Formats: sequence, C-alpha cells, structure tokens
Amino acid sequence: MYIDVTGKTEDEAIRKALEQLGMDRDDVSVEILERAKSGFLGFGSSPARVRVTYGPEESDVIPEPVKPIHREPEKKEPARESAKKAPEKKEPKPRPERQPKQENKPKQEKKPRPEKKHEEPRAAEAPAEDLPLCEDDNAKAIVKFLTGLLAQMESEAQVKVYETEKGRYRAILEGDKLGQLIGRRGETLDAIQQLTNYAVNSGADKRIRIQVDAENYRRKREQSLESLARKTAEKAKKYRRSVTLEPMNAYERHVIHAALQDVAQITTYSVGTEPNRRVVVSYDREKK
Repeated sequence: MYIDVTGKTEDEAIRKALEQLGMDRDDVSVEILERAKSGFLGFGSSPARVRVTYGPEESDVIPEPVKPIHREPEKKEPARESAKKAPEKKEPKPRPERQPKQENKPKQEKKPRPEKKHEEPRAAEAPAEDLPLCEDDNAKAIVKFLTGLLAQMESEAQVKVYETEKGRYRAILEGDKLGQLIGRRGETLDAIQQLTNYAVNSGADKRIRIQVDAENYRRKREQSLESLARKTAEKAKKYRRSVTLEPMNAYERHVIHAALQDVAQITTYSVGTEPNRRVVVSYDREKK
C-alpha cells in the first residue's frame, strides 16, 4: 500500500506522509517522484511529490527502488526549460511577489518543529536501565520467549525488560560470555531480536516494537553509525553525488536517517529488499 504526498520540499512531503500514516521513518519506504523546483521569479515552480509505501514491517519493499536516482537528471532538464519559457508567456508582476511569501512561512514554522519532536523520544531509549522494570503482559511474553530461546542456545543470560515509551520495549540480556549472543557485527543479536518481535507480535491485536540488547552493543553501534553517516554526508557533498551504504536492518537505517535529517543539502532514503535493504545518502543542492 502507498500514498502520494506533495510538499514544498522533499522533507516536508515525507513529514506530511508520516504524520498522516502515524508511522516512523523506518516503517515506510520513500520514493521521490518529483523534486521541488523553485522556478525563476516564481514562475515554473512546482512542489515535491513523494510516494510512501507502507504495510507490515517485512513488506515495506519498493520493487523499483533505484528509480529516484535515475530520474533526477531526466526531470531536472524539462523543469528548467519550463522555468525559462514561463516568463516569456506570463509576465504579471503581482504573482511573483505573492508566491515567495507563501513558500517562506511554512519553512520557518512547520519544517523544523515536527521533525525534531518526532525523533526526540527515541533518544530517551539509551538509558533504559534508569527506568523501572516492566512487568505488564507484553513484558512477560518477551521474558518467556527469550528465556526459552536462550535455554536452547545453552546460555544462562538473564532477561530484563523496560518500556522506553508506549508500545516500545527494550530487553537487556545480562550475564557472562554474551559475545556469542551478539555475534559478528551484531548479526546473532539481530536474529534474536527478529525472532522475539515475530513471536511476541504473532496473533496480537496491537503490534509492539522490541529491541534486544547486550553489553550496551546497540548504543555503541549507534555511535558508530552516526559517525559513518556524517562522513558519508561530507563525501556526498564533496563529490555532489549519491552514496549507497552497506545493507542494514530497520533500526540501523533509522539511525542514519535521524542523524542526517537536518543536514543541509543531504537527503536520505532506503532502497532494495530485505535483508539487503540499504540507505542512500543523496546530495540535494535545493535542501537548506
């Protein structure tokens, strides 16, 4: 399922779609159908148009994900031609004066506020141990499943569950020799997390998000990804091109999106199919 949304910028269109669906950035796939055009003296301007695909977590795949990259050069050229031809056909001066005023106000009032507020709750997930242990039905189901799974893996790790925000839980594995539960680059931990989410949400009326962590691996990985995001953004700006990162899970992709959401001239979106879904860090000279 998908919806098409327009906005004065790509970010504004994406934000409107997320607000309309009530979803997070990593819950959906974004395809940029048309980039915003500022035009010349107000003529030939056009809004950005994006297609946001949504559905179950593992079905948020766009069959033709690379289209946004290939369409950029094709659409920019006709847009420039229409921007140049428009002044020849229409030369009324009152309209150019009104249109910039309408465009500037939303950028100052709307764009910064929703995006920052939308991401702030996730930052509070890091100090989960400062929260009281959660013992509701969801937490009990998480502990029950993980305890059984760890027993099958011959691990004596203990499970503690915290509710970081409504509908989001963090399960901490504590004990000795947790390296085998984390695995190379967190692959084993990711597998445990996926199994837990599938098992606990199977047959449930309301879906919850479960993050499984051990030895604070997630936080360390998050810091590493944020550093990677910044370096990649600088590279995209320097060479003025798009850079595609290595395959990442939904949580890691979210870290990249969040780290670069307010960076000027940088837009991010996801392409590909699971488990090889990747983040594209794209140079966008029109984003400020």
